Amino acid sequence: MFNVVKKTVWTTALLLSSVVASDVLVSVNGVPITEEDAESFVVMNAPNQHFAQLPKEQQEMIVDRLIERKLFADLAKEEGVEKNPEYLEALNKVKEDLLVNMLMKLQLENAIVSNSEAKAFYDKNSKKFSQPERVHARHILLSSKEDAQGVIDALKGLKGEALKERFIALSKEKSTGPSASTGGDLGFFTKGQMVPAFSKAVWSLPVGSVSQTPVKTQFGYHVIYVEEKKKASVLPYEKVKAQIVASLKQKQFRERIEELAKGLKAKAKIVKPQEKK
Repeated sequence: MFNVVKKTVWTTALLLSSVVASDVLVSVNGVPITEEDAESFVVMNAPNQHFAQLPKEQQEMIVDRLIERKLFADLAKEEGVEKNPEYLEALNKVKEDLLVNMLMKLQLENAIVSNSEAKAFYDKNSKKFSQPERVHARHILLSSKEDAQGVIDALKGLKGEALKERFIALSKEKSTGPSASTGGDLGFFTKGQMVPAFSKAVWSLPVGSVSQTPVKTQFGYHVIYVEEKKKASVLPYEKVKAQIVASLKQKQFRERIEELAKGLKAKAKIVKPQEKK
């Protein structure tokens, strides 16, 4: 008797701990609605959003919808909707879709790609993982040529870290561009990504230098600082291994499904209406 009670208490404790771990948002007639339930609801309706990132008002609205859904589901059971022929027919269709989706999921999970297969693919297709020449630059955007020249003059005589630090400070102080808050940082980009005049100027500058004349574009006048340049290269295997494995698994999955479908169709008795006699 003691062992039975002990087992029951232990099972209850496990259940309670799992509910607590899921973060209960509200309880409806003794049934908890968790943050996981809310997250599933959000992702189903807006795949790119997450419950925890939504404003408090939206979170409260979603919890209210989940409460209503639970209450409506309970009411439907009380009124015998579960026995309704139309409901049962729809339920069977949903079950069939769920079965197919689960089969596809299992087939994909069963796809196995060895390290040697992935590496062989990389070696054969390494050009697919190449990166073009890139430059990391900063700029100060000004509305007039005179203002831009004034910034260039203020930077003359500076080199190395002193030049970079002063450039960043002037960008934060004077630039009218959206990157002003980050010291004019444009990150890495490749040839052709920027407007022609800007691109021509930035690629002609050596690393650690500033443009000596204002660069005019449709946005205004730019003063450019080149922070770093990277030559064209091929991404190392370890960086793209996961991507390769996922791609090969998808290929294996598609081939397996095509083969499976072909075999099932060959065994099945499939009669189209026009073929009936």
